[in-house]
Amino acid sequence: MLSSTRELLETARRHIYAIGAFNIYNLEGVRAVVSAAEAVQSPAMLQIHPSSLKYGGSPLVSLCLEAARSATVPISVHLDHSTSAEAIRFALEAGMNSIMADGSHLPYAENLSFTREMTQLAHRYGAVVEAEIGRISGTEDGLSVAEKEAKMTDPVQAGEFVRATQVDALAVTIGNVHGEYRSEPRLDFDRLIRIGETVGKDMLLVLHGASGLPAAMISRSIQLGVCKFNVNTEVRQAYMHTLQSDICNARKADLLPCMEQSIAAMQQVVIEKMQLFGSGNKAHLHQTPYAQMLTNTVR
Repeated sequence: MLSSTRELLETARRHIYAIGAFNIYNLEGVRAVVSAAEAVQSPAMLQIHPSSLKYGGSPLVSLCLEAARSATVPISVHLDHSTSAEAIRFALEAGMNSIMADGSHLPYAENLSFTREMTQLAHRYGAVVEAEIGRISGTEDGLSVAEKEAKMTDPVQAGEFVRATQVDALAVTIGNVHGEYRSEPRLDFDRLIRIGETVGKDMLLVLHGASGLPAAMISRSIQLGVCKFNVNTEVRQAYMHTLQSDICNARKADLLPCMEQSIAAMQQVVIEKMQLFGSGNKAHLHQTPYAQMLTNTVR
C-alpha cells in the first residue's frame, strides 16, 4: 500500500524503531525491497537518488509508485539528495511522497534559502521534506565528499535551521559516512542528544550511511530519536556480486535466472537491515493507504 512518509516515520519514532530507506535503480531493486518488506511484515521506503531519477525518469517513478500501491505492507516513495529545484518539482508532480532538498553543499545561508523554498513548494503537494545540516563524507552513486569537506551538524545551527525552513525531517552528521567505513565507525551520540534538544521533539531525525554500522550503534541511534536510516552500499554490492557469479557469467546464461538471483541476494540484505532497524512485524501498526492527492494540491 502506498503510504505517507510522515506516517511511516512518526509511527516508527513513537514505537521506537526505524524505517529503512533503500536506494533503488531498477525493477530488481524494487522487487527486492517490496518482497523483503512483505516477507517480514515491515514498512519500507523506496528511495530514488538523483542519478537514478535522471537515468530512469518517469518510468522508474511510476514503477516505484505502482509497486508501493500493490504491496501488502506500507511503502512510501522518496527522492533522495536532490540539489535541483527542477528535479524536486518533477518528483512532486509525479506523485512521490517525500523529497530531500539537499543544500548541504552550499554555504549555510544559501542552504537555508534553498531548503525553505523547496519546503514551501513540497508542502503545497502534501509531501514531506528532509534536509541536511552538516555534510557527510564518503561516496554514493558517483557523488563524493572528501573528509576535509565534511562537517558535523552543529546543534544550535540545526535548531535555527529547522525553525526557519519548517522542514519535516533532518539528516544529521554525527560521524556517519556514505559508502563503506574505512575504520571502526564512531558516532557522536552526545551531539545527537543536543541536536534532538534544539530541534524539538517533533522533528524526524534521519541517519545516512547506515551500511556497515554495528547493531549497538543502530540501537542507540533509534533510542535517541532516529527513525529513518538510508541504505545503499550493501544492497548494491549484493547486486553487483550476483552479476559476477557463475549464473550470470556463463557463456549461455539466461537473463531471467540472473535477475531472479540478484533479487534474492538483495532481498536477503534488505531483510537483515529491517530486522536490525526493528521494523519487522510492525506493518500492522501503520494506518491505511495514503491519500496521495490532497484537495489543496497544486499542479
